[in-house]
Amino acid sequence: MQEQHLYDYAVIRVVPKVEREEFINIGLMVLCKRQKYLRIQYQIPTEKIQLFNAEFDVEQLKTNLDSFTKICSGKFDGGPIATFEIAERFRWLTAVKSSSIQTSRPHSGFSGNLDATFERLYAELVL
Repeated sequence: MQEQHLYDYAVIRVVPKVEREEFINIGLMVLCKRQKYLRIQYQIPTEKIQLFNAEFDVEQLKTNLDSFTKICSGKFDGGPIATFEIAERFRWLTAVKSSSIQTSRPHSGFSGNLDATFERLYAELVL
């Protein structure tokens, strides 16, 4: 029997107009502390975002999401948060913030293949 690993995931959302509270799922983060696994992937559906808000700054969104990626991967240029342990980085990124980039509450599951689980969740929740 394949070993099962506890993981947490959060959906990354863009909120084109914060005051309207409408969001578009654009990415996913998955954490498995025991396996030291933290993965992020996103896409920016520019046309869809601009249907909600024609003046939305997509370039700033890309810059901010690049920061998420640097923090997840623990890169030096990700700033001090990128030096945290992976579970702390995940918790920091999923903390409630009032901004145009938000995450869902973290959800948990078990997986024998974290990459396959990531791909399945990404296809179901983002694509």
